[in-house]
Parts: sequence; C-alpha cells; structure tokens
Amino acid sequence: MKSNHKIIQKISMSLYLIIASTMTFAETQPKQYKVSTVVENLKFPWSIAFLPNKDMLITERGGSLRVVRDGKLLEQKVSGLPDIYVEGPAGLFDVVLDPNFAINQKLYISYSGGSASNNYVEVISATLQDMSLQQTKVIFTGSSRNTPHHHGARMTFLPDNTLLITSGDGFNFRDQAQSLDSMLGKVLRINTDGSIPKDNPFIGQANVRPEIYTYGHRNPQAILVSKSKKVWLHEHGPKGGDELNLVKSGTNYGWPAITYGMDYSGAVVSPFTTAKGMEQPVTYWVPSIAPAGMTEYQGNIFPQWQGDLFIAALAGKSVRRLSLDGEKVVEQETMLADRKQRIRDIRTGPDGYIYVLTDSINGELLKILPAQ
Repeated sequence: MKSNHKIIQKISMSLYLIIASTMTFAETQPKQYKVSTVVENLKFPWSIAFLPNKDMLITERGGSLRVVRDGKLLEQKVSGLPDIYVEGPAGLFDVVLDPNFAINQKLYISYSGGSASNNYVEVISATLQDMSLQQTKVIFTGSSRNTPHHHGARMTFLPDNTLLITSGDGFNFRDQAQSLDSMLGKVLRINTDGSIPKDNPFIGQANVRPEIYTYGHRNPQAILVSKSKKVWLHEHGPKGGDELNLVKSGTNYGWPAITYGMDYSGAVVSPFTTAKGMEQPVTYWVPSIAPAGMTEYQGNIFPQWQGDLFIAALAGKSVRRLSLDGEKVVEQETMLADRKQRIRDIRTGPDGYIYVLTDSINGELLKILPAQ
C-alpha cells in the first residue's frame, strides 16, 4: 500500500510540473495584439452592430441606441425605441442587421418589455432612417416572468434568413427550461415578420410552443452562425458550469436536469452531469467566467486566428480565445485580463479588427490590433 501511495505521489507531482510548466510557457509568450480605446462614456453597453457606411450601432442597457461615427460617439441618440423595462440586468439588449440591410435598412432589436411583475423578452423590427427608427413592429414576445434576471435575448440569422432568439430561464423558473409549453430556457426560431417557420422541430405537437428550436438552456448570452454554418451558443451556469454548446434543431441541452454547476447557496441543482437524450457541452467552465458576447474570427488582420471563437467574460474579466479542431476546443487563451474589466460583447468588424465592449457605467469600445 505504501509503495502504491508513493507511486501516486510521483505521478501527481509529475502532472503538477507538466501543468505548471505549460502555464509558465503560456504566460511568457509575447502578446500578438495590443488594445486601443475607440470611445468612452458608454453606459453599460450591451451589443454592437456594424453599418455599411462604417457607422457602429451600440445598445446601452438603460435604453439608449448610440451611434459611433468616424471614431466618435455622437451625442444624439437614435429615436423611436419602444417602452423598455429597465431594472438591474433587464433593459435594452441586442441589435442585429437584416441580411438585406443595405437594401431595406431593416434591423432587429431585443429588450425586456412589461413591468416588474410581468416582463418578457420582446423583439422589434424597424427601419433605420438617419437617427430614427421607423416602421417599428413587435415580431416576438416571450413567456412572462416576474424577475429582471436571465432574459438571454441574443439573436442571429440562420442561412435561410430565419431569426434565432435566445431566451433565459427567468432565474426563478428554471424548471420551465424543460417544459415545452414555455418559451423560458429556449432558443426560439421565427421568420422576420414574426410568423413561425413551418419546419420548426415541434410544429404541430399539442401543448408545445411552435417557436421552440432547442430547449434546456439556463441563460444563453451569445449565439452565432459560423462560416461552416455551425450554430454556436454559450450560456451561464449557476456557480460553475458555464457551457459552450453546438445548437442542433430539436435538441435538449439538459438544464436543470443535468449541470456541471452548483446553486449559488452551495446546494446541489442536480446530482447528474449526463442523461440519456440530453446534449453534452462542447466545453464548460468551472469556476464560472460568466460568458457574454462571442464572435468567430474570419478577418484578414489576424490570419493566425482564422476560425477561432472569441468569448467575452464578465466575471472572468477577460476575453477567451478558443482554438477549434472541428467541433472540439483544443486550446484556450486568456486575453485582456490585465485590464481587469468586465467584458460584455465582442465582434469582428468588417475591417478585420476585433471590437470589444466593457460592462461599466463608464463603458468603453475597445479595438484589438496586431502588436506590431
């Protein structure tokens, strides 16, 4: 027994030295990037969209849509937004351009509607005319809750131009993530006029919301369609268990029946991390990094990062670069950690640079450039 114990000690020490040497090697590598500040004085910015005329649209959670033009934040705000329920993390969320924006000037905005006792994710379509939203139409209203937490509310377009919308579990309603008669804890798919695509996975089933595309999510904070047409999504776990998932129509992602996290109180949410019929994450984070925005890099400025995923981290106060081999994460790099800032969104600009929003009352728009 003593001999076995010594062998285990030697193996453990060897593993420790390997890990330690790897960490030291990673830390001593010269940075391939530098960071510049584009604009300051943003109030809890949440999302970025790039217009064909090189303007940038930035949502502020408190209910303002801002414009960055020629590297400056315009004082005038875009008018025409609907009434927005703003409390804590609830407020104005995502903005995405229509795939044919250059022709129709149409965009889509998600936000929390309603009141403290009855609020929900809502999405409008609108046309952008100068500094005003026109022809505004509500195209989606999610299931009701009485908490400002876990709205989700990120959006992306599938190749067929249908719109995916993430919906959180409402924090206090986590069991509804497994219920197909609720839109909480789901990814929803709609047409841009608000109608339901006829090929949604649960169409025609009794007591099932036809908008549902996938279910079993906690609080999905980013979703994108990759160059290879894969749908990547990440979501907050509770205390640990943040997940990166590949989204596949009709699939159950397990929350709260399976999870790699614990409740904030330390209580067990579920004793299970796997279950039949429930999808496993591609990767997960324990402890939590609180992932926020995400981008797949396909620009020309950083050729060494082609196809990598970049994930903003709130609690992690950094950006995580994930190198992929097909559908497997083979390397992670922590970036911007020296700035010690909560990161809300990250996007690849049409110019090939990477843009970042910091989550603060004095939020910044940052630009990642090559080191030389």
